[in-house]
Amino acid sequence: MRETLIYNQLINNLGNVPTDDQASALRKISDYITGNSNDVIFLLTGYAGTGKTSLISSVVKTLDLLRMRSVLLAPTGRAAKVLSSFAGKQSFTIHKKIYRQKSSKDGLGNFVLDRNLFRDTYFIVDEASMVSNNSNDLSFGSGKVLDDLIEYVYSGIDCKLIIAGDVAQLPPVGQALSPALDPTALKEYGFGLVTAELKQVVRQSEDSGILMNATKVRLQIAENNLTNPDFNCESFEDIKRISGQELIEEINDSYNTSGLSGSIIVVNSNKQANRYNQGIRNRIFFREEEISAGDVVMVVKNNYFITDEEEESKFIANGDIAEVKRIMKYEEKYGFRFADMVLQFPDYDWEIESKVILDVLQLDAPSLSGDRNKELFHNILADYQYLKTRKKQIEAVRNDKYFNALQIKFAYAVTCHKAQGGQWERVFIDQGMFNRQPITLEYLRWLYTAVTRSTGRLYLVNFPDDWFRE
Repeated sequence: MRETLIYNQLINNLGNVPTDDQASALRKISDYITGNSNDVIFLLTGYAGTGKTSLISSVVKTLDLLRMRSVLLAPTGRAAKVLSSFAGKQSFTIHKKIYRQKSSKDGLGNFVLDRNLFRDTYFIVDEASMVSNNSNDLSFGSGKVLDDLIEYVYSGIDCKLIIAGDVAQLPPVGQALSPALDPTALKEYGFGLVTAELKQVVRQSEDSGILMNATKVRLQIAENNLTNPDFNCESFEDIKRISGQELIEEINDSYNTSGLSGSIIVVNSNKQANRYNQGIRNRIFFREEEISAGDVVMVVKNNYFITDEEEESKFIANGDIAEVKRIMKYEEKYGFRFADMVLQFPDYDWEIESKVILDVLQLDAPSLSGDRNKELFHNILADYQYLKTRKKQIEAVRNDKYFNALQIKFAYAVTCHKAQGGQWERVFIDQGMFNRQPITLEYLRWLYTAVTRSTGRLYLVNFPDDWFRE
């Protein structure tokens, strides 16, 4: 009886007549909520246009009505903000929720798994295709985010985990599959697993050219069909093919219509992003300075330098977007160029003052190279030779404001991995050198992920003629 009441409430909160897939998924979720077992993971996968967003929102609203606690998580700040907007509830990045810094004074930026003090709480993780399980950042716990997430959730009293994502999207960098969306990988943790999959496109999505074309690419992925994509732009208002000659005018119109925060250009390399960013700054904003107040930038390396000791979990993550509010001072030191800036981070409502390394702005690499980082470290270390022990010297460098200067790049154009998890009203896709390469499964995932970043209008820039239906 209770399962039926919860199921009916889930349907009411969905906001539309459910597809068969949605009805089946909600039935499983109602059983999951009423089940007594706390050693089961719920995995919800759904393609673009299948109503996964609406279903998650329904679950959150229903849990609130039932006075059951839920915590919403996402891999990045941008993804967490998107999740908050459609679920109507605050959400957090996984890292900021499950890790805590050992100390705000050691300067080492080492975060350990926090204690889960929640009880009877549902942890709902969206955009889980981005959750890595490689030991690629040992600054956080075990370095394996999925391992740490599952350990954190189930160390709480009677807590449960709902993982949601799109299996057609790009997996984490360096991984062939998204481990958080892989049933085989999840079963290895020794928990029970309930799965639900959304494949049917909801009726209101059928008139969307973005979703129709995304679905065609997704079917190519599912069928391992490595032929040229077959785009249909003629029948729809929300997807448009444009040439390079039309680009500046269309981008300018996008900024006027949707604003900087509602527009993004998705490209396939850091080098291509740099070209776009400089072109936009010069030709649209007429900015000739290296960087100016009003510029939109993205942090390209995690930064753990904490200036507010009351916020020990506060750090700035790779991929966080900010606006330059003020530039106070430029200087050259230790063989690098720095600026003191005030940066505003809209995804967190933060405003911070920080040093920034200007040398990173135009790099074709993702961030400062290992050799250049070592050079900075040793140049600063020379200033602390007066300290008596090597340990104290190294600690001093780790706490040094120059060593902890933010690494940033412009964020008008970003790579697809950087855009993943975010949504923008208007999205421009320029695939660059992909045009000249054979179609691969990795490319189709890249294209599908890029196409599904748009919530309003999509522009395909310089795509080959034979990729479009006459």
